Amino acid sequence: MSRLAQVSENGQKIAEAIATVLKVEVELIDTELVRVAGTGIVRNDVGSRLLRGLVNKHVLQTGSHIFISEAGFHPICLSCPLTGRCFYRASIVYPITANSEVIGTVSLIAFNDEQKETLSKNTESLIEFIGRMADLISSKALEGEIMAERMVMVNRLEAVIDAVYEGVVAVNHEGLITHFNQSAARLFGAKKENLIGTDSKQILPSLTEVLHDGKGFNSREVFINYEGRKLHLLSTARPIKADDINIAGVVATFRDFKETQRLAYEIMSNQEMIDFEDLVGTSKSFAEVKAKALKISGGSSTILIMGESGTGKEVFARAIHAASSFAHKPFVSINCGAIPENLLETELFGYDEGAFPGARRGGKQGKFELANGGTIFLDEVGSLSLYLQAKLLRYLQDRRIERVGGTRMIPVDVRVIVASNSDLQEMVRKNLFQDELYYRLSVIPLIIPPLRERPEDIPLLLEFYMKRFCKLLNKDIQGFDSEALKACVKYYWPGNVRELVYAVEYAINLEENSMISLESLPPELREETKKRTRDGIAGDGRLLQLAQLEKEAIAAALDRYGWTDEGKIKAARALGISRATIYRKIQRYGLKPA
Repeated sequence: MSRLAQVSENGQKIAEAIATVLKVEVELIDTELVRVAGTGIVRNDVGSRLLRGLVNKHVLQTGSHIFISEAGFHPICLSCPLTGRCFYRASIVYPITANSEVIGTVSLIAFNDEQKETLSKNTESLIEFIGRMADLISSKALEGEIMAERMVMVNRLEAVIDAVYEGVVAVNHEGLITHFNQSAARLFGAKKENLIGTDSKQILPSLTEVLHDGKGFNSREVFINYEGRKLHLLSTARPIKADDINIAGVVATFRDFKETQRLAYEIMSNQEMIDFEDLVGTSKSFAEVKAKALKISGGSSTILIMGESGTGKEVFARAIHAASSFAHKPFVSINCGAIPENLLETELFGYDEGAFPGARRGGKQGKFELANGGTIFLDEVGSLSLYLQAKLLRYLQDRRIERVGGTRMIPVDVRVIVASNSDLQEMVRKNLFQDELYYRLSVIPLIIPPLRERPEDIPLLLEFYMKRFCKLLNKDIQGFDSEALKACVKYYWPGNVRELVYAVEYAINLEENSMISLESLPPELREETKKRTRDGIAGDGRLLQLAQLEKEAIAAALDRYGWTDEGKIKAARALGISRATIYRKIQRYGLKPA
């Protein structure tokens, strides 16, 4: 359908109005030479195509109007078979232009002497008049096109909104619901047509709040009662502003809270799955703890994993989770020693809106809620304050948590795995750790052996991580030469597997040949090897004496200043060593409170 044909109804009305006033006939012709509107004797030919239409063709091509005073005798008419006997007596043909494009013509036509005289006497004024009418018809065409475009946009927007997974609800400035997409209907268990036009105040009071204050919100936890159903949703709302002052409405999105928990976990965790096949080691001590971990993975009892820093406690926790019946559920890990105490409670248990100055509107869920249905791993559990120990114990007893600033108990079903490189029993004796919590946590204890106690696993670990870093760094290294391998096996590895991983990455980055040499290993390994070679057995004896003196000095300083984190810092300062060094020496010598 041509652009002019789309406004044929309006065009016919305009044509009839002109004909009534001027007492001449009017016709509208589109670019296909189809008569879109007409009056008088051409009224019945509306919809038909002109057989010749030479004058209309000329105007369509040139975009300029023309006055034919003697139809059939004008130069344009000379090639027409009806030259000299045209049933038109005279005509004014004017182009209809929309956005610089000629979309048709409007003509004033004389079929008798009286009508011809009207056109001849008032030609200039009629040309100006018909030009105005052409503009009017053009505006109607443009208006129709704009409306058609708007309808397409509206329908497209409706289709997009309905395709969105989130529930989308919009209200106008009066709070009446104007949009309610299919996902919202699914969430609310309602029919879209039953809610459009209704007042949102009763079921969506949070939107009324935005209408009044003009302030939106992000990810707010909302509870909605709708037709006897209690909905637990997560909502984001934005005001629709008519100008800088007035609010024209509100648009809000809604998600099922539990579904949001799952998605938040997937985004947050960004983790690789680890199973027992990924735990590298064939030594007897490692194989025993691995077998025990595999046995207990099928249950839901709390597990306490103990071992020095870097032995792979979290790796074991992930493997246990992956082998459990809820492996498809979240695994959430948190290092209790890496978060300030005043923030740790909200990280673990979340907070409600208004819990403290600056608390996010709608509150925030904690790691326990994120892990619901799965596993939560609490590393360095010994660093928990007595207050948080009591709160953790309460969860283990009731299986419910209470958010900071909240008043309701939230049921949460998670398996708790904790880890510590501190002696929790010793902490219990010193009243630094609650005995009842210790018994709850240590239902099933796992002790990961340090790397120095399983030297036969070191070559396997070196090869495993060498292949991984070669792939990551796009290098072709075949292995460790005999001198480098001997150095690695003999090394004490105070940082255990974690230190070994860093050492391999270091070596892969530095090595330019096909085999890793001693010179490509980290300085710590090279220095220890050189000391052993230089000093020999006598040197080893002196080193042992020095090591014993160092061990006794550190133990004495810790007994004096305390075995807490603060005490260790003070002891390191008194000994003239760094905090990292004293922690490494404590692990190396296996120092524990007396």
